[in-house]
Amino acid sequence: MGLFEVSILLLVVLFGALASGLWVALALVLTALAALMTRPVLPDAQILATTIWSASISWDLTALPMFIWMGEILFRSKLSEDMFAGLAPLMRRLPGRLIHVNVVGCAIFAAVSGSSAATTQTIGKISLPELKSRGYDEKIAVGSLAGAGTLGLLIPPSIILIVYGAAVEESIARLFIAGVVPGVLLGLMFMGYVALAATVKPALMPGAADVIVTESAFRSFRRILPTILLIAGVIGSIYGGIASPTEAAVIGVVLALVITAAQGALDWPSFRDGLMAATRVSAMIAFILAGAAVVTTAMGFTGLPRELASWIGSLELSPFALLAALTLFFMVLGCFLDGISMVVLTTSVIMPLVTQAGFDLVWFGIYLVIVVEMAQITPPVGFNLFVIQGLTGQNIFKIAAATAPFFGLLALMVVLLALFPDLALFLPRTMFSGG
Repeated sequence: MGLFEVSILLLVVLFGALASGLWVALALVLTALAALMTRPVLPDAQILATTIWSASISWDLTALPMFIWMGEILFRSKLSEDMFAGLAPLMRRLPGRLIHVNVVGCAIFAAVSGSSAATTQTIGKISLPELKSRGYDEKIAVGSLAGAGTLGLLIPPSIILIVYGAAVEESIARLFIAGVVPGVLLGLMFMGYVALAATVKPALMPGAADVIVTESAFRSFRRILPTILLIAGVIGSIYGGIASPTEAAVIGVVLALVITAAQGALDWPSFRDGLMAATRVSAMIAFILAGAAVVTTAMGFTGLPRELASWIGSLELSPFALLAALTLFFMVLGCFLDGISMVVLTTSVIMPLVTQAGFDLVWFGIYLVIVVEMAQITPPVGFNLFVIQGLTGQNIFKIAAATAPFFGLLALMVVLLALFPDLALFLPRTMFSGG
């Protein structure tokens, strides 16, 4: 069977399995098995077993359940209430006033959760009712939340960066640090748009100054200080070479438990529920990664990635043209798949192209996450759109329309990252340890 026939067979098997409702991990294993069966001389069962075992014992993946658990602990705390109460007095003097709480709140929570959906859900649950009751335009409130919620994928600790790092065998510590500057810059771009929109169209803001309980700047800052200390403890320990990502994740869990206990929100039911939720999510992601590892190995035996890389190379595309093509490819894929599935499904095929084009794998990881962020707010399978639909009950396409300006800012960030790679690579070069 030729490579063209093999590629058609694998596409039919993969999308047929996904369309039938089969778990992503099982669909990947089934696809890998089909690929191996096209090469009858290979010991299929032995390859499957060895690859799944090797993918399951990666030390880098130990950080995954810890960061997920940290997010689950804080999700059940009073963190979001404290953040709104603490940020509101600090933001009210800026053009756009409390809309900025969406952006800054999402950026802060992103640095302690690692999940886009969790960030959007946690901040939106508090901010959207508050903004609606104070008379803010619902469109910009929803759009800013959906856009800023995507920061959960980029600002470390990011679950999807752990998945990418494990898939391509790149330093997770370097990936985490590489996401800091683009994540902060993206947050500032969102705030800049909100300020500009509020200045150009004052009707978006309440007619009268929305009433906020007066509180000194010091008292406001004190409410968000524990979260800032948690972020500093996790990211600072990685950047300074004091701790590996796995060790920093454990530090994060301990600090999260201390913060939650200090708030009086830590009891046995919340502890148990957070631990069980983290276990379920971690098991799901680990299962998908094991399936992806099998596909990567099977693809290597078929020779498809090598041939595809050679074909793309023969087109003599410039690096920018290749990036544009990959961006369109991921945008289409993002209409049907979630971010983690996109990463694990494509790495085995596109990594030879990326390496051949000379892209730094750390830089490409940040680029890939930003493109996945764009997919998070693209219908019909934009996860952030689903989260906000659950919070507001609005039509998903109406929510997507409100999010369009922030989608444009994410696209602009992709262009900036391509033009100025040091946005992602400067901090990793200055780290004390490569992780």
